[in-house]
Amino acid sequence: MYIIIVGAGDIGTPLIEIATRSGNEVVVVERDAQKADEIASEHDCLVLNADATTKETLRDAGAERADAIISTTDQDATNVMVCLLAKEFEIPAITSVVHSAEHMNLFRQIGVNTIENPQQLIAGYLYRAVARPAIVDYMRIGDEAEVFEITVTEGAPIAGKTLTEAGEADILSDDVLIVAIERDSEEKPLTPRGDTRIQVGDLLTVYSANGADPELTDIFGHYEDRSA
Repeated sequence: MYIIIVGAGDIGTPLIEIATRSGNEVVVVERDAQKADEIASEHDCLVLNADATTKETLRDAGAERADAIISTTDQDATNVMVCLLAKEFEIPAITSVVHSAEHMNLFRQIGVNTIENPQQLIAGYLYRAVARPAIVDYMRIGDEAEVFEITVTEGAPIAGKTLTEAGEADILSDDVLIVAIERDSEEKPLTPRGDTRIQVGDLLTVYSANGADPELTDIFGHYEDRSA
């Protein structure tokens, strides 16, 4: 893909690393000359030391043939302007960081994919790591639903049972789904079926419509979450 990344700060810099490492054609637009020089010396990409809120800059960055643009600056006003200009160039995928929750609707109204305040996301992730230590990784969906990873421990109520048996025994409620299983003996993740038997040590990817509360983590043998 041809990707334009606006901003080479705390968010933009690792994004540039990921995008270039994945083999994409990347153009970076950064107003700060020192940051622009650093990115140009460290990554295989074109770097423009310019103001991305001008149409001329985005044209120089190749906006007319870009597949995507991602605006990562720490100013919502700058990000909005970049997205509006990207719309004029009809860039197919437009994504922006949004720092203030008050501005979220504005970005949505202009049809931009948004990522909410990254600092708040990190803070929430860190808190979750302390409050729910059993959960390896998680993603919130809407206000309550979550997708998370959790390992099945010895003595867990679900261990040794098939998914059908777990449902019939009311171990798994209807609003909880096991969507993938990683098992040491298997090269690839398993797609669970009704007759799939859960084993101790399985790393499960779980969807819960009501989030990962202690009652749910109990099912996988993580009673320590009750004291967190």
